Amino acid sequence: MNGKVCFITGATSEIGKSIALRFAKEGCSLILHYHREKDFIQKIKKEIEEKYQVYVFLVQGNLEEEISICEMVDFCYKKYSQIDFLIHNAALCIDSLYEEKTKENFSKILDVNLIGTFLLSRKMGDKMYADGGGKIVILTSTNGIDKYFPMSLDYDASKAALISLMHNLAVQYAPKIAVNAVAPGWVRTQKEMEGLDEDYIRSEEEKIFLNRFAEKEEIANVVYFLCSKDASYINNTVIRVDGGTYHG
Repeated sequence: MNGKVCFITGATSEIGKSIALRFAKEGCSLILHYHREKDFIQKIKKEIEEKYQVYVFLVQGNLEEEISICEMVDFCYKKYSQIDFLIHNAALCIDSLYEEKTKENFSKILDVNLIGTFLLSRKMGDKMYADGGGKIVILTSTNGIDKYFPMSLDYDASKAALISLMHNLAVQYAPKIAVNAVAPGWVRTQKEMEGLDEDYIRSEEEKIFLNRFAEKEEIANVVYFLCSKDASYINNTVIRVDGGTYHG
């Protein structure tokens, strides 16, 4: 990965940071996107640079706004002549009771999770294609496949739509860019565990063949794999990372 450049959205999240660390470990230069948490992303940058001696470039952008996305990509290409990997990790989830769901929140989630992913993929994907190719990886979720939670139905709908988007991007950018998706199930992050009691966690773990939630590093490993030479013939594919789970 030495000499390669990886762009990661939502790098202030626990999974985003883990993905960044995984690519940095292999000598990849990083472009880390953030929206508001400037102090925190600066700490992540410092930690990665000190640990792995790779350069970390920070870029701020609002994935709800097309002009912000375009400016962000243009800014990156002023720094780098080529970007090799695009990792769509940023996501918004606003859990609420079914009867309390609003059009405004539903639209906001689609703007960030789905439309923002499309706009960034098109803007950067066209450049990557013209430069000879690369890899795009989209973080979706088993919630978008066959895990159903009415409190997050708007988030789940966006994740289902991302799978369709991935398939179409794979067609659009063939044969130069491989486009794949990673669909985690439960991941043991502070944000995901927030508000869950131990009895509920245990009941969900019992549905998983491996009898535990994933660690964030296990998601990062799969994302990295899809960008590595070992995945050179994997394209247009969704990889579930859920430990094997009972459905229904």
